[in-house]
Amino acid sequence: MGGVTSSMAAKFAFFPPSPPSYRLAVTESSGESNLRMTDVTERGNVDVLKLKTKRGTEIVAVYVKNPAASLTVLYSHGNAADLGQMYELFCELSLHLRVNLMGYDYTGYGRSSGKPTEHNTYADIEAAYRCLVETYGVKEEDVILYGQSVGSGPTLDLASRLSRLRAVVLHSPILSGLRVMYPVKRTYWFDIYKNIDKITLVQCPVLVIHGTADDVVDCSHGKQLWELCAEKYEPLWVKGGNHCDLELFPEYIRHLKKFISAVEKSARLKNPCTPLTGNSDSHRMSTDCRDKCRPSTDGPDYSRLSTDCGDKARSSLDRREKSKKNTGSGRRSTNAIDQPEKARNSIDRFGGMVRSAVMCNIDCFKPNGTRKEKTGS
Repeated sequence: MGGVTSSMAAKFAFFPPSPPSYRLAVTESSGESNLRMTDVTERGNVDVLKLKTKRGTEIVAVYVKNPAASLTVLYSHGNAADLGQMYELFCELSLHLRVNLMGYDYTGYGRSSGKPTEHNTYADIEAAYRCLVETYGVKEEDVILYGQSVGSGPTLDLASRLSRLRAVVLHSPILSGLRVMYPVKRTYWFDIYKNIDKITLVQCPVLVIHGTADDVVDCSHGKQLWELCAEKYEPLWVKGGNHCDLELFPEYIRHLKKFISAVEKSARLKNPCTPLTGNSDSHRMSTDCRDKCRPSTDGPDYSRLSTDCGDKARSSLDRREKSKKNTGSGRRSTNAIDQPEKARNSIDRFGGMVRSAVMCNIDCFKPNGTRKEKTGS
């Protein structure tokens, strides 16, 4: 039955760029063979690797090193993209967030061998994680898993099985493959990437980022996953953001920086009762979070029902803070026009880089006929 599920999924869910956006070459240096990517800017701080998976395929990965980093991000990219298209973004995220970053191509994507299936992507992320641990000596508690769109599937699958992860980022995530196309109320056996069932098993802080104008994966997917998180972090609902342009909004990199800083400073692992808070309460409101989605960062909420004695008082405070925000605190506005000039210029440079990266995952879960129309295959 699992094989039937995977074959059904492969027919409508996976769209590797064809042809791949990069090539691989081998160079000899000091008697050693080194792999490199062509058609991208070569950088001295980037390792290019081939990793064997437990399902017998060989995937391509890149590891971007930052000497100032204490944390490592394992990034699972979205659909209809490969490492060549994500390369510049990975390098910029490593630089701006002060993290090491590993990205990888799924089986059948880029120059990775084999054909993409749901279970192959699970083996792919395991191979990348194993490489971080065994080759680079990264500890589980120093890893942040980042899943974009369809990449939220392998991300949550691995996160649900690792108990000491530092954090998880879900970028335009899906509740499940079937729920992207149909508003079903239950999980069916043939569904893929059942994130709605796995999110409750994640035991670390989770940041959810989603555009309110996403016309591929509705923002309700991100909001429902955030509601189900055991340990919530302030979400980012990007007002007017679509499925593949969130990196262009200044609040995207600003909010990620705040999250990375918070988890980096957190003593959560030493003292599980310590809440993860990156800033004061006045900074906890999301850019477009409705009252029913109050972004709590006060620690685990395993029952998803508030047990805080001061909830009523906090609600009152949140309303006052929201009122203050609406009546003139331009410093806290999420609109790029309202930001200080220096910060805005910095973010604009980041956005300009993203525009040149040609990352569009808009083909996620479109019917097979649509894909043929687009690719001509």
